[in-house]
Amino acid sequence: MKSSKLVRLFVLVFLAISASACTQRASTAPVITPTTLFPQASAATPGMGMIEQLATQTELAKLGGLPSVGQGTPGTPGTPPAIAITPLPFTTPLDGGATALPSLTPDAGAPAVQPPAAVTPFPTVPVSRPASYTLSVGEFPYCIARRFNINPDELLTLNGLSDGQILQPGLTLRIPQTGIFPADRALKPHPTTYTVYSGDTLSGIACKFGDVDPVNIATVNGLSATTTLTVGQVLQIP
Repeated sequence: MKSSKLVRLFVLVFLAISASACTQRASTAPVITPTTLFPQASAATPGMGMIEQLATQTELAKLGGLPSVGQGTPGTPGTPPAIAITPLPFTTPLDGGATALPSLTPDAGAPAVQPPAAVTPFPTVPVSRPASYTLSVGEFPYCIARRFNINPDELLTLNGLSDGQILQPGLTLRIPQTGIFPADRALKPHPTTYTVYSGDTLSGIACKFGDVDPVNIATVNGLSATTTLTVGQVLQIP
């Protein structure tokens, strides 16, 4: 009886082991435990807080400033110290001296800038076209044509003269009452000044400028029409 019980028990144990083998995997994957090559720095790690603070101060030194005393919590990760940055004025030169920008607002005590004075024209008399004109020293038909704004060909034709003919002072010319000078009447720009040379007369100087009348030259210089000029004398030309 005992033998049969033992056999029966052995069979039950064998069956139980076989059933367990059918439900359990042959192998179980190992659990991977992460390995930290570099332990995380924290304030609890001895010496790491000081290393982090020195690194932070180094970066701030590159930026041009250090944290103010008492701001932030040194050694605490994620809490950077506050930085107060004061910008330099752009008017400060490199040598350290201060340069002030000019004020755009005019100084109340400064004298007002006066505009340039208007040029007062010389007092002259209007030149009308006469019926006749007597030549003076230094005058010629083209000079008379410019002065009175007449056509030089009409002037020559009216007086029976030819171009290039030499005329003596004292000759009286008949002045046409029609026509205009066909080009620019001025030979030199004016108003201006003129320095008298040897042999100059008011009539001859007027002819050098073309459309200027000798009477007006005498008027603006306080002279008479018959004044004898002096070499080196400076005249105002209207």
